[in-house]
Amino acid sequence: MSTTLDHATGTTSTPTASSALARPDAGAGALAGDAGDAPRTYVVKTLGCQMNVHDSEHMAGMLEQAGYVAAGPEQAAAEDADVVVINTCAVRENAADKLYGNLGRLAGTKRQRPGGMQIAVGGCLAQKDRAGIVERAPWVDVVFGTHNLDVLPALLERARHNASAQVEIEESLQVFPSTLPTRRESVYAGWVSISVGCNNTCTFCIVPHLRGKERDRRPGEILAEVEALVATGAIEVTLLGQNVNSYGVGFGDRGAFAKLLRAVGAVEGLERVRFTSPHPAAFTDDVIAAMAETPAVMPSLHMPLQSGSDRVLRAMRRSYRSERFLGILDRVRAHIPDAAITTDIIVGFPGETDDDFEDTLRVVEAARFSSAFTFQYSQRPGTPAADLPDQLPKAVVQERYERLVALQERICAEENRAQVGRTVEVLVSEGGGRKDDATRRLSGRAADNRLVHLALPDGLAPAAAPRPGDLVTVQVTHGAPHHLVADSALAGGAFVVRRTRAGDAWESRTASDGHAHSGAGACGSPAGPAGPVSLGMPTLGTR
Repeated sequence: MSTTLDHATGTTSTPTASSALARPDAGAGALAGDAGDAPRTYVVKTLGCQMNVHDSEHMAGMLEQAGYVAAGPEQAAAEDADVVVINTCAVRENAADKLYGNLGRLAGTKRQRPGGMQIAVGGCLAQKDRAGIVERAPWVDVVFGTHNLDVLPALLERARHNASAQVEIEESLQVFPSTLPTRRESVYAGWVSISVGCNNTCTFCIVPHLRGKERDRRPGEILAEVEALVATGAIEVTLLGQNVNSYGVGFGDRGAFAKLLRAVGAVEGLERVRFTSPHPAAFTDDVIAAMAETPAVMPSLHMPLQSGSDRVLRAMRRSYRSERFLGILDRVRAHIPDAAITTDIIVGFPGETDDDFEDTLRVVEAARFSSAFTFQYSQRPGTPAADLPDQLPKAVVQERYERLVALQERICAEENRAQVGRTVEVLVSEGGGRKDDATRRLSGRAADNRLVHLALPDGLAPAAAPRPGDLVTVQVTHGAPHHLVADSALAGGAFVVRRTRAGDAWESRTASDGHAHSGAGACGSPAGPAGPVSLGMPTLGTR
């Protein structure tokens, strides 16, 4: 069921058949303006995980199908667009603060912008808070949920026509997101959703409530999307799901994920396959074998630990224990010695004792994660853990968090220093390093997903410089906690550029979007086309 809220009356109603929204394919091209008008511009801003980033690509795709155009880089940075969409997260402690901070800033922009602006809020927090968003921020025009991304263009048009806020939240998935139009953030790498929702019942997590039960796509549909991505220039694909290694349960094949990895890895022209995130309880040896035996599957693995205490894992309803977790890592490294393993860890879960926390430190020391996302537990309304006794004082959680971060920082530094001297192949990214202009470096990801900043040789002609999407072989010269430096080119060492179809595709899209191409140049890449703007957590990092 969906609801609509009217600004003027503050009431909610369920649309009848006569008032229900038409889907975007029903004349949607006319929604962005009347004939002869300049197309309306949009910006999509993303808070949260990779699933949200991919959903934002669908939002952008639907807006473009409806006749909107992406705001240019400067306009996007200034939030100067006819439509600003915020795709929200409800998992992190400060999710609501981030949303309302953004909305407060946009209220002023909306008042000052000639011709006005529409503000839309979607994603997990929209699914959770619903009409409460408009009650708290009455300048918001549209609120839509995780189960009905497809209605965004029509809701915007109805809000304009009715001059009132439109809130539509569905209780179950209406259209599988992967069937929707997509405006890919990158032409050389793409996300492919293999499932939506989650069947787990972790007590700290609200995702199953907001995303629903797991629904798997058929393998043929996934392979068709991967092949279509490769045909447009992509050489890297990341398979997405709330729990990717449970893929196939819906159609009765518990070995489906390993088979899918092999099949995707065999797609001609695809060079890198990644996936996120698996669940330790369902992670099986056939997946390890598929990773080890499929050259295109990269030696990187995100394996969420959450806690090293068996007692806390039980309270979290995480159906594995620390010994099993470490056993998985041992088997992965036995088959894939160079694998880089990352994780998620929560500190301060209700009832966590000093001994429990020491168990977490012990497991982290043994696991040797290349990176970790570390979080302080916070009560999330709607989760079972929010009502548990023995909620810990903030000062205790903070002290433990700082100790954990210090330990993981040391391990990150040690593991990255051990990479010095290795030869790595880096997929050059667009705008991958904040200091690239100043340091005259480019940035990208090695096969194990470590961030690498690489120097260009002196005197390299701009036309010969690597483009985003090209692959560069270099030698690591320095390891820092969160990145590697590969300055081998400056001393006449390894520096081999392999120009790829992905680089060609990036160059073609850059030219068609009106940006001059300078071979990515010594000062970094030119600004790419405007599209979804990610404000969420990076691919790797320690928090």
